[in-house]
Amino acid sequence: MISFLSGTVAAVAPDSAVIDVGGVGMAFQCTPATLAGLRTGEQARVATSLVVREDSLTLFGFADDDERAVFELLQTASGVGPRLALAMLAVHRPNSLRRAVTTGDVAALTKVPGIGKKGAQRIVLELKDRLGAPTDGDLGTPAVGPAAVAAPWRDQVHAGLVNLGWPARDADAAVDAVAPEADQMVADGGTPDVAALLRAALKRLSRT
Repeated sequence: MISFLSGTVAAVAPDSAVIDVGGVGMAFQCTPATLAGLRTGEQARVATSLVVREDSLTLFGFADDDERAVFELLQTASGVGPRLALAMLAVHRPNSLRRAVTTGDVAALTKVPGIGKKGAQRIVLELKDRLGAPTDGDLGTPAVGPAAVAAPWRDQVHAGLVNLGWPARDADAAVDAVAPEADQMVADGGTPDVAALLRAALKRLSRT
């Protein structure tokens, strides 16, 4: 099992990245929040989980070991594969998922594209005693490297929404809707928090 990658970020795409590990480019898929902490040419370390199928080997990357552990536990529920587990982590942080499952918050789980009410109820039933209780941490945005610069936030949020199953037109509207929040982050002297903006965009889409 490949438990982590450490090296220079060689490439970053909307839903994946490549890290140069000793001259070998290791590609992995991850959430927009994890991608937001990766910049080409910078050093990074990501926790990983290798999913083996008869016809493929797919590596998934995470901001930390806890996110990876939740990703793997989510897949023990019926009907939850690696793609859906990754989508759940794109919408909710690990502790948010723990809280939703332990409290039976079906509404929170159905915010994830691909999860309906029955599916959410099944996930709560099967994972309630597996994910554990939420901790006091997990309040900040996961980071695996330098923060993303201001310019690409629109593309990253848009790509994250499309990868989660939203039509491009709806993604465009959601990105425009959260633009004032990004502008305020810049005005406050920071950089747009892609993970926070993605969650804000998802909340707006879930209300439409």
